[in-house]
Amino acid sequence: MEKRQFGSIGEVSCLTLGGGGIGQVWGETSRDEGIATLHMAVDEGIDVIDAAPGYKLCEALIGEAFDGRLPSGVKVTTKCGIGTLPDEQVYRRLRASLEQSLTAMRLEQVDLFFLHNQICPDDFVYPAENERRAEIATTWSSYRDAVVPAFQQLQRDGLIGGWGITGVSVPPTIVDAVTLGPRPHAVQAVANLLDSPGGLIGFSTPSRARDIIEAAHLSGVGVMAIRAVQAGALTSSFDRKSLHDRDTADFEAAAPYRALCARWGEDPAIIAYRYALDMAGVETLVLGVKNRDELSDALAAERAGPLEPEQLKEIEALGLREVLA
Repeated sequence: MEKRQFGSIGEVSCLTLGGGGIGQVWGETSRDEGIATLHMAVDEGIDVIDAAPGYKLCEALIGEAFDGRLPSGVKVTTKCGIGTLPDEQVYRRLRASLEQSLTAMRLEQVDLFFLHNQICPDDFVYPAENERRAEIATTWSSYRDAVVPAFQQLQRDGLIGGWGITGVSVPPTIVDAVTLGPRPHAVQAVANLLDSPGGLIGFSTPSRARDIIEAAHLSGVGVMAIRAVQAGALTSSFDRKSLHDRDTADFEAAAPYRALCARWGEDPAIIAYRYALDMAGVETLVLGVKNRDELSDALAAERAGPLEPEQLKEIEALGLREVLA
């Protein structure tokens, strides 16, 4: 499998196994299938596993699959969303979540620990549900004055190798976070042919996903791309019952894309993976697969390599990003 430089972390596989699929966030699967998918991913050369306590069974499956003895070279990440807390509570909250994750995964350290919520300016007013801002977003002041120092302390504690952020919601703030010191080691950034975060955020706003990726890449911040198939909106069909309105809207908007793939005789998911992998600045792409069959499709996409220039032109000619802008 192709290796790429991942910020200051070093070379990693261009594919990362995301924990949401095997953890049953993206539809039903079994515990045994989740463990088998973990082993298959590592056997096929994937050396990053992206976990989170919110991914249901994911962390427990990692612990069960490897019993605290990760294969050589395999890196593991996890996350915590804290919103905006009083500064004095931030370190305790992050450490408590991390310790629970480490216990579940039977590990003593993770390679990356992500702040798994939005970051917004101190005076930002959300167009919807602003009363929940403290739950869903960390203000810039809290991020710089409390979250970053807490991550740095967790590094000194020997519990994390580095730290990162989830790069969605208020693009100028994310760009500031990845360009102004101290910078995170990595950012999770949307990378799909719609430039859409889908249900990750609850209001419509230009994602500036490519600007975030470029800014991070140029600043030496590792780019962990997410949402290549946009929660299933860029596949042939949804295979789960629980859907976000923004994801179903994206699925409807992508109808011309599915028609184009049908004309080519190609699987839309595989084309979407190939598209995202070839986006400038993408260093490793998180897969939301939930079983070995879906993992096989992603591996086939990686082996197939970049799309042909004419294919890219036809995709861009659909104007899907303009439709969603």
